[in-house]
Amino acid sequence: MSRYADIVLPLAQPAYTFAIGEGVEVCVGDAVAVQFGKNAVYTGVVWRLHDTPPAKGEAKPILKVLYDKPLLSELQMRFWEWIADYYICSIGEVMRVALPSIIKAKARCEAEFEPYKPKREVTVNLVAEVFVGEVREKLERRAPKRYEALCEIEKAGGVLPRYAVPLDSTALKALQTAGLVEMGERDYHLDCEWSRTLLPKLSEAQTKALNEIKKGLTDKRVALLHGVTSSGKTEIYTHLIEERLSRGEDVLFLVPEISLTTQLVERMRALFGESVMVYHSKLTPQQRTKLYTDMLSSESGNFVVGARSALFLPYKKLGLIVVDEEHDSSYKQSEPNPRYNGRDAAIVLAALHNAKVVLGSATPSLESYANTLSGKYAYALLTERYGGVEMPDITISDTVRNVKRNERKLHFNKELIDAIAERLESNEQVILFQNRRGYSPYMECPSCGWSARCPHCNVTLSAHQQRGKMVCHYCGYSETINRYCPNCKTSELKPMGFGTERVEEAVSELFPEARVLRLDGDTATSSSAYNRIIGAFARHEADILVGTQIVSKGLDFANVTLIGILNGDNLLASPDFRAEERAWQLIMQVAGRSGRRDKRGEVIIQTAEPQHSIYSMIGEYERVAAKLLAERKQFRYPPFVRVVKVVVRSSDKERLVDASMQLGQQLRNRFGGRVLGPVAPLIDRVRGEYRVELMLKIEVESSFSRARAILREEIAHLREDKSYRNITIICDVDNM
Repeated sequence: MSRYADIVLPLAQPAYTFAIGEGVEVCVGDAVAVQFGKNAVYTGVVWRLHDTPPAKGEAKPILKVLYDKPLLSELQMRFWEWIADYYICSIGEVMRVALPSIIKAKARCEAEFEPYKPKREVTVNLVAEVFVGEVREKLERRAPKRYEALCEIEKAGGVLPRYAVPLDSTALKALQTAGLVEMGERDYHLDCEWSRTLLPKLSEAQTKALNEIKKGLTDKRVALLHGVTSSGKTEIYTHLIEERLSRGEDVLFLVPEISLTTQLVERMRALFGESVMVYHSKLTPQQRTKLYTDMLSSESGNFVVGARSALFLPYKKLGLIVVDEEHDSSYKQSEPNPRYNGRDAAIVLAALHNAKVVLGSATPSLESYANTLSGKYAYALLTERYGGVEMPDITISDTVRNVKRNERKLHFNKELIDAIAERLESNEQVILFQNRRGYSPYMECPSCGWSARCPHCNVTLSAHQQRGKMVCHYCGYSETINRYCPNCKTSELKPMGFGTERVEEAVSELFPEARVLRLDGDTATSSSAYNRIIGAFARHEADILVGTQIVSKGLDFANVTLIGILNGDNLLASPDFRAEERAWQLIMQVAGRSGRRDKRGEVIIQTAEPQHSIYSMIGEYERVAAKLLAERKQFRYPPFVRVVKVVVRSSDKERLVDASMQLGQQLRNRFGGRVLGPVAPLIDRVRGEYRVELMLKIEVESSFSRARAILREEIAHLREDKSYRNITIICDVDNM
């Protein structure tokens, strides 16, 4: 009887059936090489074994099995299936983000196809029996550098990686010829000896919170640690991590931003040793693949710190997942598919492994907080800062009043200018927050109103003065800044609004003696650049740090006593039901960078709407949550309904409108008033494609799995119409 395998490929396609040749042994989860299309050879994953031939055509054979053990475990496969089902995409799209690029190799033909082989490091091996007596003494007298290098190899046990030996190739060749060293190679390996140090001693409040979490996790899967900024949540995490590692279990510590991993890893390695693993998308393909294959070979006891992609690693015995800053929108993948939420996926992964999850935040998401109110999650509250440090004073500065009194200079109200001057006088540091990078959001002609727009997206180009460019923040298009209006050719273009670059310029003008650094997407272009900036500020090599919301995340500066939020209004201006929640969270997170030691901090928020209710509830999480949850319930938004945003895209605007109207009608026939749209979004063209959106709202009491199945059916039905072949339809579940 012929045997067949359904194989998942890293494509936006369903699994395809391939034939298993005579003598070929394959298991579910194996990585195999298969030909797909006329020439291309792909890495695929065996998903199912059976004896049913494909309905159409003849099945192509599996070319070869790539590794001596399966690439995926049964639990990993179930996790992939959940991701694909819940976030309405194919398993092939999950494979594209789940596996390191080298593992899912592709080639133009079978002859060119090579599976991953771990790189081996070149070593210098000391021939100990020769490096003795007269030879040793002679080298010490005549070639001290070579002698010292050989002594270093000797101290290391006789073997050192080539890169660690400070000798050029000529010197090494001479030592080889003399019989003193031999060149070898070995697999790159990680030192797995735990270098244990004492865990931090917890305060009375931290100990109480830790005990509440442990008690809550006895009968619940998830616990929410709600601790104000600088309350010492990380110290509590370390005690929970230690407990799991001592049992030989795996631990995953998730962070929302790659840039946060460096500081966190340093803290964890100080406690748990060099074997703390780091995994995120900025590692090289070789590094990611090495870590993945190392975990395939290890039994358990791995401690991984990483961004959301670390969820897809091959854990054997996962015991605990910590999701730090669980409220952060960076946990949600925006593109491409799967558009998954790392926090929510972590909870599902933990359930598959029978593990526990600790969510931590100073400003929990309303969804997580609502789950504590319903009793679904355990809850621990930490209201005091570590060491008894007081929370910062909050001042709301009225921008309109400052303008009327002629007290506003270069984007700064008088209160903030005076406070900065006072901190500089006291040799203290300041952080200025403006949630917009670049010099200004757009340049405008004062005579005719012309402004530069992106030719591919329906947005204005943002000015970046230092680069001399106007840039689209959606597709990356750029052009040289025009000094004079190309439309009327009479007036000089004026920058409208301000970004971090313009703030940096203004600060230098107002306080010429101050040392200023900027931290945003233009300066923190890599982890090393990010670390260089925050390292310099931490060493007080600068007095003022200007930044976007990067400055709100995970930073701890002992000498910062003032935070200036330059434009609170633009945080509330987003046409999004989460705008108030995010604005409040961001204000509190930024404010938390102030006064983290023995000096009380201050936060000054500049706004033209000082009467806005959000400002009257700064620091009062329960009041904010009660207000926003009541509004969400009234207007049918999460956590009381589940939301799917359906985005329809095409470069053909007329065809797009037809398709979206037809899809909207099909969905209304099935869901009735639960469907909103289609409507054009605020930015209705990106990268040359027009966009139309629909929204589907499903009550939490209803079957969301059934709703997703119906949505898939109707999208498939629309795609059957050949006139809509060039229409792209994307489902964003629980969009943020």
